[in-house]
Amino acid sequence: MHSTDWLQFALFIGLLALITKPLGLYLVQVLDADGRTWLDPVLKPLENLSYKLLGVDPRREQTWLQYTFAMLAFSLVGVVFTYAILRLQDVLPLNPQGFPALSHHLAFNTAVSFTTNTNWQSYGGEATMSYFSQMVGLTFHNFTSAAVGIGIAAALVRGISRSSAKTVGSFWADLVRVTYYLLLPICLVFAIFLVSQGMIQNFDAYTKAKTLEGAEQVIAQGPVASQVAIKMLGTNGGGFMNANAAHPFENPTPLSNFVQMLSIFAIGSALTYYLGRMVKNQGHGWAVWAAMMVLFVGGVLVCAHYEAMGNPIHQQLGVAAADGNMEGKEVRFGVFNSALFATITTAASCGAVNSMHDSFTALGGLVPLFMIELGEVVIGGVGAGLYGMLVFVILAVFIAGLMVGRTPEYLGKKIQAREVKLAMLTLLILTLSILGFTAWACVSAWGMAGLNNAGPHGFSEMLYAFSSATGNNGSAFAGLTANTPWYNTTLGLAMLIGRFLMIVPIMAIAGSLAGKQAVPPSAGTFPVNGATFTVLLIGTVLLIGALNFLPALALGPVVEHFLTTQGRLF
Repeated sequence: MHSTDWLQFALFIGLLALITKPLGLYLVQVLDADGRTWLDPVLKPLENLSYKLLGVDPRREQTWLQYTFAMLAFSLVGVVFTYAILRLQDVLPLNPQGFPALSHHLAFNTAVSFTTNTNWQSYGGEATMSYFSQMVGLTFHNFTSAAVGIGIAAALVRGISRSSAKTVGSFWADLVRVTYYLLLPICLVFAIFLVSQGMIQNFDAYTKAKTLEGAEQVIAQGPVASQVAIKMLGTNGGGFMNANAAHPFENPTPLSNFVQMLSIFAIGSALTYYLGRMVKNQGHGWAVWAAMMVLFVGGVLVCAHYEAMGNPIHQQLGVAAADGNMEGKEVRFGVFNSALFATITTAASCGAVNSMHDSFTALGGLVPLFMIELGEVVIGGVGAGLYGMLVFVILAVFIAGLMVGRTPEYLGKKIQAREVKLAMLTLLILTLSILGFTAWACVSAWGMAGLNNAGPHGFSEMLYAFSSATGNNGSAFAGLTANTPWYNTTLGLAMLIGRFLMIVPIMAIAGSLAGKQAVPPSAGTFPVNGATFTVLLIGTVLLIGALNFLPALALGPVVEHFLTTQGRLF
């Protein structure tokens, strides 16, 4: 890393820490159904109208079961809505390129992908989707899936902070308020900024130009800035263009690249401050934030180190050894910006890419893969990162209780067998989906047919695909051809499992904790703030991640690393 790389890295972490508190305080106002914000004069009438159209009373809170059922019903309607749009794309408006309707399996995969905040794309964006499909079918979910994730996190925090309560909030109030008061205003300003950087925003037909060689080149157009704003802020990641944030129309300048990276982490970071404020223990919120940052910094340094070292095979041949591994990377971003972006987008469940992860070195590519397999709790997706990390917090507190020989307590609540079983169920669902689908693909003709690489790298491509789908990330090792009936269907099922089968036990934890009577801390209570708790939390995250996925990682990127150091690919 050069001095400019260190400076940019420090600036990124510093600005992230700087915006965490004010945005966290704003989240407290937004997620309080009776809270007041400075946008009330403009948005309150729209909010009230939305409640009337939905037929709900925002002040009428729900139990965890009612909240979960409302979320599942809303998501199901969203899947059907988007599936219908994609299947009817050829007869709907705003399709100047005349793109045909999507196949049934690709429409299913895409509808599920955007509903679950995964945004996995088995298609080339600008070569497949009409403007109407992009704006109505997909961008709609970019807002609502992000709002759902934040709402689930808020419900869990309410369960932790309340005492002897039966309710955890109103799903409809959370959905409406997060969308109107948080996501829409920020995205409006963000989109204008992106246009100022040179990002396009139009409804023009694609431009045809003549190259210097006399060939015809098609230059894609479209409403890009509006989609990119929520794609990054909502940790969605789905690209308008197939090349995603590596395309100059989606990421025109170094400044746009930096601000997009910052926006990916912004809400997830602020939610840790929201946690501290709601449970009346700000030190706990900062301890969780610190654990996330330590894991993130470690991931960036490892990824950047191995990418800067370059491909071992190239080094042995003396080919551009001093430049590091530039394969699959934009020259305007270079090695460090690519490694930083890759770690951010996989730590945060975003999935946007400004370089091709499939072209990373073996251990450089291991970092984004492992970030996903940790449950994407290193900041994580908006909302999903916090409620995923709180599962690890419960396990860390349980381990601490075992070490001191007393019933574990978390912020005055007894952590008993029910909460621990639900926490472990959440993590086992993640592990079973990733490893189960990968194992199935490895022994199936349909799984092997999608590979463009043999040996351990081919295995890594399959492992990454199902890790990304289950982790609701959406990025890929692009050497895998996944637009087939089997891959589209199994990846879609993995996305549903990774989103909803994990949310249900988490909501059950919220309901269980909400009903418990809080007790004052005693001399034997393990403090959940400070360096000791942060270290324990980091250790819990790494230990469970290593135990679950180390054997699979050893068969993929680790073996590939040792082979490349010997000048071999397989």
